[in-house]
Parts: sequence; C-alpha cells; structure tokens
Amino acid sequence: MQKIYSVCDIHSPKQIQEMSLEELNHLAKEIRTFLIESISKTGGHLSSNLGIVEVTLAMHYVFRCPEDKLIFDVGHQCYVHKICTGRASQFPTLRQKGGLSGFQKRNEGPYDCWEAGHSSTSLSAALGYAIARDLKQEDYQVVALIGDGSLTGGMALEALNDIGSKQKKVIIIFNDNNMSISRNHSGVEKRITKLRSSHLYIDLKHDVKNNLKANKLGNNVYNKLSSVRDRIKDEVIDAPLFKEFNLDYMGPVDGHDLASLIKVFQAAKEHDGPIVVHVLTQKGKGYKYAQEDKIGKWHGVSPFDIKTGKPLSQLPSDQISWSQVISNTLIDLASKDSDIVAITPAMAQGSKLLEFQKQYPKRFFDCGIAEQHAVTMACAMALGGLKPFVSIYSSFLQRAYDQVNHDMARMNLPVVIGIDRAGLVGDDGETHQGVFDISMLRSIPNLILSQPKDAKEAQDLLYTAFQTKRPFCIRYPRGNVHYEKNPSYQEIEVGTWQKTIIGTPEQVVITYGPDVDHVIEKARANHLNLMVINARFFKPIDTKMIDLICRMNLPITVYETDMKTGGLASAILEYLNAKEKRITSIGIEDHYVCHGPVRSLRIQEGISTDQLFTQLESTSSKDEK
Repeated sequence: MQKIYSVCDIHSPKQIQEMSLEELNHLAKEIRTFLIESISKTGGHLSSNLGIVEVTLAMHYVFRCPEDKLIFDVGHQCYVHKICTGRASQFPTLRQKGGLSGFQKRNEGPYDCWEAGHSSTSLSAALGYAIARDLKQEDYQVVALIGDGSLTGGMALEALNDIGSKQKKVIIIFNDNNMSISRNHSGVEKRITKLRSSHLYIDLKHDVKNNLKANKLGNNVYNKLSSVRDRIKDEVIDAPLFKEFNLDYMGPVDGHDLASLIKVFQAAKEHDGPIVVHVLTQKGKGYKYAQEDKIGKWHGVSPFDIKTGKPLSQLPSDQISWSQVISNTLIDLASKDSDIVAITPAMAQGSKLLEFQKQYPKRFFDCGIAEQHAVTMACAMALGGLKPFVSIYSSFLQRAYDQVNHDMARMNLPVVIGIDRAGLVGDDGETHQGVFDISMLRSIPNLILSQPKDAKEAQDLLYTAFQTKRPFCIRYPRGNVHYEKNPSYQEIEVGTWQKTIIGTPEQVVITYGPDVDHVIEKARANHLNLMVINARFFKPIDTKMIDLICRMNLPITVYETDMKTGGLASAILEYLNAKEKRITSIGIEDHYVCHGPVRSLRIQEGISTDQLFTQLESTSSKDEK
C-alpha cells in the first residue's frame, strides 16, 4: 500500500480498504482538519461533512466503489467521499467555475453514480439501481446514505414504502444528526427521537464492539445482533417507523466509532433484502463553532477565519441580504396584523425567518423538507382566514409546482410566496440556479409574479401582496442590497411598470430586479440616451407601457438574466403577436378549463378542428382579396 502522508495522497478507495483501524482513525482526524482548512478558504457545506467523516470512511472500507453504488443524500454530504476517491487535491477549486462540484457529479469520474442538489431522492434512486441490477443479473451493492433532514421529505417516505414492498436488496444508512440545516421539526423526527434515545443503544454498541470481527459476519453473531435489533423495534418503540415500511433495522450505532460502523456495515452487506442502518452523528464534529451551532449558521458557509469563526467578508453597514429585507418587512406587517403567518420547508436560517419565529412562535411553521406540503397547507390556512407567507428557494419551488398550480392558483387563494435565491446563485451549480421560476409560473392562471428592483420596492411589493388577496409571488435574488426601512408602505398597482428616461431616448431597455438601477447608472456614466423600463411584474405585464414603447419606434432590448424560453421577452412577444396578428394563434387562453365532455370543451375554448378550418378559410378569403 502506498504510504499516506496527507489527505491528498489518497488516490483510490482501495487505499482505504488496506488501512488498519488505527490508521483509519488517524485519517479521520486528518480529513476533519483538511475540511476546515479548505472550506475556510472556498466556502461550502462544512457542518454536515464534518459529521460524516467516519461513516464515509467505513462505507469505503466495506463497500467496493465504483462497482458498488454509493449515493449521498442530501448530496452536499459527499465531500469526504470525494476525498476518499482521490479528489482532495481539487478542493481549492471547490464550487469555483470549472472546479470541483459541491455535490456528487457524474462527469467527475466513475465514483459518482448519482447526482442531486435537492434532498430526498436517494432512496428512489437506490431502488431503481437495485431493480436494474437484478433484472440484468448483475452483482453489486446499492447503498443510500440519507440524512441531514432528508428523511422528512415526502419523496423519501414514498420510496421507503416501495422499497419495503418490493424487498429488493438495498442498504439504507440513516445518518441521524438531529438536524436539517437547523433543527428538524416533524412527526418523523419525533419517532426517530424515540429510536435515538433507546436504552438498548449502549448494549448494541457493546455487542458490536466485542463480538463482531472485521471480516464477514458469522450466523451466530448475526442472530445475536438480530435479537437486539428486534427488541429495539418491537419492545422499545411503540410504533416503530421502519418496521411499518417492512424494513429490517440495525442500530442505533455510534456514527463516530469506526470499529462499530465497519462491523455493522459488513453485517448489512450480508443481509438479504432491504435493511436500515441507523447511525448517530454530530453535525459539525471537530470544529467548536460548528459543533455548537443549533440554528444552521455553519451548514453552508462563506470563507471564514478558523480561529474566530468570523466571515472574511463583511457587509457594508447600510446593506443587508434580500432575504433579510423580506423578513424585516414580514415581521413589521405581522406586528400590525395577527393573521399573518410564516411557513418554511426547513429553510428558516437561510430565509432569515428565525427572528419571526422568535417574535411570533405560534405563527411560525417549519414543516421540514416538504415544499409540496408547505404550499398546500398554506392554501388551507388562507381558506381558514389566515394570511400565509411561504418562503421557498427558487430551485426548490419546482418541487411544489403542482401545489402552486392545482391548489393555490386554481382556487385563487391569497397565499404569498417569497421566491428566495431567484436568478443565478453561482457556487452550487445547475441544481440550485434559480432561473426557471419565471417561465415555470407564467403559464398558471390567476397568479401574480413580480420582482422588486430595490429594498424599498421589495417592502412595497410585500405590502401589496397581502393587500391584493390573490396568489402572489415575489422573487428576489441571493445577495445584498442597500436598506432603509420604509416609513410607510405604498400599494403598487398590479401589472404596472416604471420608466426612467436618460437624455433623449434612442433605445429602450426592458429589464427587472437590481439590474434596473445597474443599467441606469451605467447609461448615465456612459452618456447613453436610453429609456430604461423596470418590468417589475412578469405576470400580468404592462401592456399600456408596451404600446407606448412601440409607438416610439425605437430599438428595444429585453435584458433578462433568467431563462429566455418562456421569460419576459416571451411574454412581450406573445402580447405583440396577439395584437398585430403576425401569427394566428389558437389555444387555451389564460384561465382554467371547467369540467365537461372533451368535444364541448374544445368548442367552448375555440380549439375544435372545425374552428381551426373556419379560421383557415377566413385567412384564405382575405388573401384572395
């Protein structure tokens, strides 16, 4: 075996498999030091990876990656996996352009068999791999490590149900650190707490340490483990979670005890059918500030000073994050209206809602990693007379599309959604870029979709949203903005844009968000004669302003920093085409279609074949004239 002098000397998991227990424990300490030093320079997901060092080392000791499929969920828990598979030397490029991804990435090599930036996908993927393996009569292990709150996601529970039904051989490692980004809040979490606090935990730990060898498990030892496991499931737990899904269970096991982890993973490897291995870990282990964090501050970090724990970059005193602007405004509005409530799918820290929770604990609801549930719950709250605000990252809102469409917009309910991290977010890559929500939401009837250009407009838009009493979405980017509290709020007329004229306009730029002021400032600095339009509503758009611009007969540039397909320019072109009849369009207009026979509905909506040919004949007769 090649001698490992540093973390960067690891080039293959085979080196891990040839190490002694003493060497593995030493390597675990080295990896923690490496992670702290490296992430302090680049930023990244620190706490979750510090907590999973021994678990990942044990996985690579027992399983044969890349032949065996190792899936990490949430995907940001894969940093130690990347180190074990020879990528430590690339960590200076972590989350940098062209560098190492912060998630499993299939194009980085054969060791990453799956990739996901969102939670709760691992178990579905694991079952899919297991089905493919068995149908193709291949021989490999499928191991899904799920934790950091991922088990609170509905998709994970759906997969548990199917895995228990199909009984394919899948090893589920439940990394239980009692956290998502911050503390978990859910019924599942309460059930896990009972498992976690089992008095038989100490007995199992002792049993594993003293009776298992480092090689494959004998039947007598495995039967003893099974007996302890069954006592935990049947006697200690009133309604055992995993048993209800028809899954075998081992644990809980100390997730920082390599000897125990290795032996229990080997037992799971020999097991037939699906099995859950429950490991207890400490998020942030090995770094004081991360270990003591209870609100999620150290979950994902920017570059920081290791000694003090303070970020290397400080905000100007007059700037705060866009999320904080919305949160401050929400708190102020809630102080005057007891019906306003706040909902988050496990993003209280990132969405800056912890202060709201502190001031209004009975009006704050963290529903776990469950965006779909959050939106539908908010809809019923609205029907019950409350005024719900749901904060969801743009890239996570995709998961609640059905609920926004089917429950919120179709019933035309006064729910306000704060679309946080809208636009490009940078470091986390494809899975987190918030560039799809405009095109995703524009096709939904009844919905209002907006974005403020500055903090004042953000405050006024949130005020307007509650006054409007309709489905209302406000998108705002990651980053910071100059902030002063509004002395009084102004209601903005829905669907109106604003114009700024610089000199005698020779061109028109239509844009939105912070780019409005950036374009204005740059035009003035470069003495360009422009009309700059603040298109603060994507739906409805300001057709009066568009008509005005068209009458000016000037070149028009639509400057948008999200997806072009279905975006702001598309909305403008759709309106112009409908007005000028450049292309005759037949289709369902911007409303929901009632129930009835399909034939009568096609006639009602003007989309029957007869109506098409009536239109064609009308067009032909006009051409002949």
